[in-house]
This record gives sequence, structure tokens and C-alpha cells, in this order.
Amino acid sequence: MSSTVAETIKKKLQAAFSPSAIEIIDESHLHAGHQHDDGQTFDGKGETHFRVKITAKAFKGMKRVDIHRAINHVLKHELESGIHALAIEAKAE
Repeated sequence: MSSTVAETIKKKLQAAFSPSAIEIIDESHLHAGHQHDDGQTFDGKGETHFRVKITAKAFKGMKRVDIHRAINHVLKHELESGIHALAIEAKAE
């Protein structure tokens, strides 16, 4: 059984940061009709635009930019192979 992109994101972030709270929201449908750099219009289908809400002790003492870099590093493969946008709302416990 294959996982959705959202499930993969959640699993990877849970493994990396052991968050006390995590929510992955697929916002792809909100971007229907947007035009990409290649001139194609996005139809809003697929899993390409996400919002991540995460709270973890692992972020304590980290600057926001460093938290975002850490999350992007964990999701490097997904960002290189299909995710077009990733909004991050991260907090330390």
C-alpha cells in the first residue's frame, strides 16, 4: 500500500523531530488556476501544496530560519520530486 505525500511528510517529520503536535494540510486545491513558470495552469489536483503545523522540543533554542532549514532538509526528496509549495508553522515546546 502506497502512502500519500501528506502521510510521507508526517512520518518523516515524526521520525526526525518527535513532535508533540503535528498537522499536515494539503492546500493543493487552493491553487487551482495558478500559472507555473513553464506556462502551464495548475488544475488543483495532486499533492503539491502543503502547510505543516508542528510543535517539538527539538526546536528549542533554534531560530525560525534554522527550524525551516531543518524541516526542508528532512523533506528534501519530496521537495525535489513534486512538492511545489511548503508553508511551515513551527513552534518549540
